[in-house]
Amino acid sequence: MGKVVTISAKIPEEVYKEFVLRVPEGERSSFIREAIIEKLQKIPRPDRIFEMEKRIAKIEDEISQIKKYLAELELVTTEKGKVNPYTFCLDTLDQKIIDYLIHYKGATTPELAEHTKTNRWLVLNRLRRINKLSKKQIGKPIVEYYAGEKSGKRKAWWINQELIET
Repeated sequence: MGKVVTISAKIPEEVYKEFVLRVPEGERSSFIREAIIEKLQKIPRPDRIFEMEKRIAKIEDEISQIKKYLAELELVTTEKGKVNPYTFCLDTLDQKIIDYLIHYKGATTPELAEHTKTNRWLVLNRLRRINKLSKKQIGKPIVEYYAGEKSGKRKAWWINQELIET
């Protein structure tokens, strides 16, 4: 055993009385020391948890890369793998955005902001997040921005009809 450090701890009076009854006076320090060591052995070290989180994130990235490559090679058929667009939604705001896009096929950010009664920057950030997340998970974006004119709208977001299940 290395250098010994003194600590103090506050415990309930009932626990202290039980402790005095059960553990002889000369062995109390070693009892507490062994109890702390035993408890610490059951708890994983934070650096190991951090290391495991990094490994899991790396595996998830590699799996999404594989899905992306398969989608690019069109080995993953979109017919079998039609996606529920609501899986990329965080909350009701995202669901309202997706509902509007499904119903109208596309919309500008001001239209979506008016429909959801929020500001257009929040809507834009949500659309970008949905785009990025869907591209990462399935290899293709579920919503896309098109700056040109399409169906009478300019600079609008469009839902990818081929990917969604209706």
